[in-house]
This record gives sequence, structure tokens and C-alpha cells, in this order.
Amino acid sequence: MKPVWVIILGWIALVLRVGAARRGTPEEAAFYYGTFPPGFSWGVGSSAYQTEGAWDQDGKGPSIWDAFTHGGKGQVPADTADAACDSYYKVQEDIALLKELQVSHYRFSLSWPRLLPTGVRDEQVNKRGIEFYSDFIDALLESNITPIVTLHHWDLPQAHAQAWHSYNNTWRSKQQGQVGISLNCDWGEPVDTNSPDDIEAAERYLQFCLGWFANPIYAGDYPQVMKDHIGMKSAKQGLETSRLPAFSLQEKSYLKGTSDFLGLGHFTTRYITQRKYSSLQGPSYQNDRDLVELVDPNWPEMGSSWLYSVPWGFRRLLNFAQTQYGDPPILVTENGASQKLHCTQFCDEWRIQYLKGYINEMLKAIKDGVNIRGYTSWSLLDKFEWEKGYADRYGFYYVDFSVRHKPRYPKASVQYYKEIITANGFPNPREVESWRLQALETCSINNQMLATEPLLRHMHVASEIVVPTVCALSILIAALLLTLLFRSCS
Repeated sequence: MKPVWVIILGWIALVLRVGAARRGTPEEAAFYYGTFPPGFSWGVGSSAYQTEGAWDQDGKGPSIWDAFTHGGKGQVPADTADAACDSYYKVQEDIALLKELQVSHYRFSLSWPRLLPTGVRDEQVNKRGIEFYSDFIDALLESNITPIVTLHHWDLPQAHAQAWHSYNNTWRSKQQGQVGISLNCDWGEPVDTNSPDDIEAAERYLQFCLGWFANPIYAGDYPQVMKDHIGMKSAKQGLETSRLPAFSLQEKSYLKGTSDFLGLGHFTTRYITQRKYSSLQGPSYQNDRDLVELVDPNWPEMGSSWLYSVPWGFRRLLNFAQTQYGDPPILVTENGASQKLHCTQFCDEWRIQYLKGYINEMLKAIKDGVNIRGYTSWSLLDKFEWEKGYADRYGFYYVDFSVRHKPRYPKASVQYYKEIITANGFPNPREVESWRLQALETCSINNQMLATEPLLRHMHVASEIVVPTVCALSILIAALLLTLLFRSCS
């Protein structure tokens, strides 16, 4: 194992290499004006736990995140999703926001504890939970919004093929629905595109991220680089078999082809280089990859510490998925940018720039020949962001969590995204620039609304207390004066 000072010097050298790395070809930097194919589907997304609230209402059982946030050990600082956005009680209001955005689909997830309170179907099925989602789906359809239902959001089912076969054998002929899988992956770019080691490390990064789940579905087995790398490391640890389980021939056959489309979530990019030193940690997913992730200090930072705006990586990931998995229909299921809690202005120009850049790279990927059917921006509302609580905000609509009825306010990005949807792309430079200016003009009004909201609340509270009190005192004074008048007359 190398001394610490050698490792530190190595890190400094890597940072310098990243600083000198290419910034992208002129084609990547150029903005492409054009429109998406007819019928391209535009949408936004959310998830049940992050937005619904009503954590113990109408028969819902506790989830793993309820237990985690209620643990009282400071895992999530002072925050739970017990109420979240109150979307369980604000279905019609949220659908009105979707209609305002003019989206054609909405991606949301099912809360399984709301459907199966104990987690066991034979013990209890919560009819009120079924009615809630059934009514919600009906309301979306009545508004001409296609529901895209996520069965588990950050709670991966033990793998997926069984659900696909069940739907394929029982329900597909009646409902004509589609079942796919949604996988999140950042793009991995070699630090040095002339270095075979860096190229292999970047390929390994993608296979350990996207290929880990997509390869069994599209090819029937784990990526070969995962099997080779983990098998080699397992042998060095004295293990007789690899720590990566092996699929049987029956399992491979059962897995392969169990996806009608590939759902792809993407947020950012990393530069990747081969790790030149031994890890100080034991066996893990991170260490099995034998690589180092770096960022370019010139990349624009977003609200989340891990998130940088690198639009050109999106196009490369989409092309990679097309090549790797035999040109599957692709639905972008998550893509968005966050802002910090204390940055409450609605003029989110940085999110507008993120949307513009990433959606344009997706348009370039379609021009490359990638079969992309739709795009889902993340997310409709500011909401509970897992271990970050309410510190990071991804929503098109600002939610004031300090107010009991959780009011929603549109940010500038609402107007901008709506213009992209209406035009189905980017028609020309003049029109696209006018969208930005128009969106930023409207956000100042919403800022004023938010600024006056506390005053209005105080006035409302004051009116509820002061007016009745004044009225009561006026009546008492009038009664007293009348009494004195009658006495003086008598």
C-alpha cells in the first residue's frame, strides 16, 4: 500500500489532468435548433413517499422510510415526510398544476404500505389505498394525462422479471399496457481519451452502474467486466466463488427480454480514471470498480453537492444505451436540477439553463438515431428529498412547507418548460431567447406574492382575533352607554 503523501500527490495530478481535459467538441458546444418527433411525450415526475404525506391515515402502514425518519437518532435532521406536500389530500390541485404545465404524462409511484399495510397480501389489502390510486389514475386520464406508474421508487424489487411475466401473461391482452424498468446512471467520461486505462475505467463505471441491471434484462447476464473484475477480487480474498452471484440457464432465459422500454434517469457526469493505488477499505461495490471519479471545477454547480450541469454527457449516455442494448425504446424517466432551501426566489434561471442544455442534447441524440419516446423532468413539486430532508428543492413549483395548507407557487422554469412542450422543441434562436426573458419577467410577481404571504397570514390571524374582539367591545360599550342613558332619563 502506498504512503498517504503519494496518494495525495496522485490526487493533485489527477485534478490538474481534469483541468486540462477537453471541454467538448465544437459540435457539443453548439446549440441545435429543431423539433422533436410528432407524438413525443413530455412529462414530470414525483414519488409517493416524497409528496403524499398522510403517513398513518386511511389504513396505511409504516414504510421503511417512516421507521428511518422516526428513529430519533438524527439520521435525517429534524425532517420527516409525515405531511410532505400533502399531495394525498391535494390531488385535484396537483392535477391542475400538471394541466398548467401542459404535460402529456405524469410519472408517480405507489406507496406499497398504503396498499399492503403489513407488507403481506394474505394478511391485509387496504381498499382505501386501492381506491385512492384508482381515483387518481382516473382523474389523470380524464385530463388527458398518461399515468406512468412506478412500482417501487428507491426500493428495488428482487429484480423485475416476475412482474413483467405476470403482466405479460395475465393483463397485457386486456389493458395493452407496457412494463419497463427505470435505471439511474451518470455518464462516465475518460479523463484522458488517449489512455486505454482511462477508457477501460470509464467503460467499467458505466457497466457497474447501468449494465449491472440492464444487461441481465437485455442480454440475460451480468456484464462480463463485472464478472471478471469481481471474480478476480474474490479469488484474491481467498473465496472459492465470486461475490457476484451467477445466474442459472433457466434464470437467464427468464430474465432476457423482460422490458418493453428502457427507462433512463440521468442528472450529471463524472470524469473517470484508473485507480493507481490499493483501496484502504475492504470489499465493496465502490472498490470493486478500481476507478476514481472526478469533476471539472469549471462545471456549473447546482444546489446538491454532487450535481453539476454537464449537458453533453446526457447525449453520450443515450447513445451508449442505444448501442449496448439493441436500440430499445427509451423513456427518460428522471432529469432535473436542485436548489438549496434558502434560495427561495422563483427566478430559477440556472434551472432554465439546465433544462435548455439537457433537453437540447437529448434532441441531438434523437438526431443521432436514438429511439427516445419521451422525457420526464424531475420534479413537479419541491418535496422531501430523502436524507437531505427539505434542504434540496427540485420542483417546478415552490412549496411553502411552513404553512399548514402547503401552498404552491410557480417558478420561472414552469413558463419555460411549458414553451418547450408547446413548441415540441426549439424552433429558432429569437423565439427561444424570448421564452427565457418572458419566464424571468413573470417570476418577480411570484416573488412578491411569497414576500407578502407572511404579512397576509398575520393580517388574517389578526382579523380572526381583533375584529371579533373589537365587535364584542363595541357591543359592550354600546350596551353600557344605553344603560347609562336609560338611568339618566329615569
